[in-house]
Amino acid sequence: MSIPTFDETFLPILNILSKGETLKTSDLPSLLLEDGHFSLSEEEQKKKISSGSNMFSNRVYWGVTYLRQAKLVERPSRGFVKITQKGSDYLATNPSELTLSWIKQDSDYQAYEPVRSKQKDEEESFDIGGMSPQDLIDQGVRKLNEQLKNDLIEKLHESNPYYFEKIVLILFKKMGYGDFQETPKSGDGGIDGIINNDLLGLEKIYIQAKRYAETNKVREPEIRNFIGAMSGDVSRGIFVTTSEFDDSAKQKARDAHNHKIILIDGDRLTDLMIEYNVGVQVQASFDVKDVDEDFFELG
Repeated sequence: MSIPTFDETFLPILNILSKGETLKTSDLPSLLLEDGHFSLSEEEQKKKISSGSNMFSNRVYWGVTYLRQAKLVERPSRGFVKITQKGSDYLATNPSELTLSWIKQDSDYQAYEPVRSKQKDEEESFDIGGMSPQDLIDQGVRKLNEQLKNDLIEKLHESNPYYFEKIVLILFKKMGYGDFQETPKSGDGGIDGIINNDLLGLEKIYIQAKRYAETNKVREPEIRNFIGAMSGDVSRGIFVTTSEFDDSAKQKARDAHNHKIILIDGDRLTDLMIEYNVGVQVQASFDVKDVDEDFFELG
């Protein structure tokens, strides 16, 4: 048989996990082969994608990713996976298949992160038959970055609140600001950190970082308290959250005429982390080459 597509791994992965054991995600490809879910030749088992990763393992990874977004499996700890009650209930119906269309229609999958729903209409409007190879690459990169943004938000929510503050300060350092200092964790008056807008520290910017759940929006009183905590010689501040700002918070920031307040929500935060390589690493890179016309004109 040929190497399965990632969606063809959905049901076999659930069956492997059906006993309720917590398994290493990296062990799933070999377990799927050992249990006879797929029969691949030695050549197929060794086949790689253009990035150098194993093709079959890569497709199993994406199978797990989609199952986790639909809450059919969960990740109890880094690098491990187990079936959820929802996944067990699904298997109890003795399904003959588990399709990508079923996953995409699942309410948990659709609610996984707002990032996906914001671009859903745009993605569905694509006609793959009319797309150039470069278009397909660009679309693939966008999809990978959407997944990365989802994973980053999840990691930020799992992080210690104090470490989240440090992540934010590290990000601003990478963005080119000067040295930063963390404020004491008690009696800081609503200020989590201070960064220098220049290398000499002549102009300071106050930072407030709130690791909030997606449904817990930052509201006007928190922006008001942040502004009130800024000392007389500091007029600039950045308020960062993993969630969003409600309309009253945005209006309060706009109305702070004596202060310049920048608001960064979870969506913008993950964009910046990806752009400045904070908490991420390069998994693969591709060179798209074209003919060098100047080279041939020399002849």
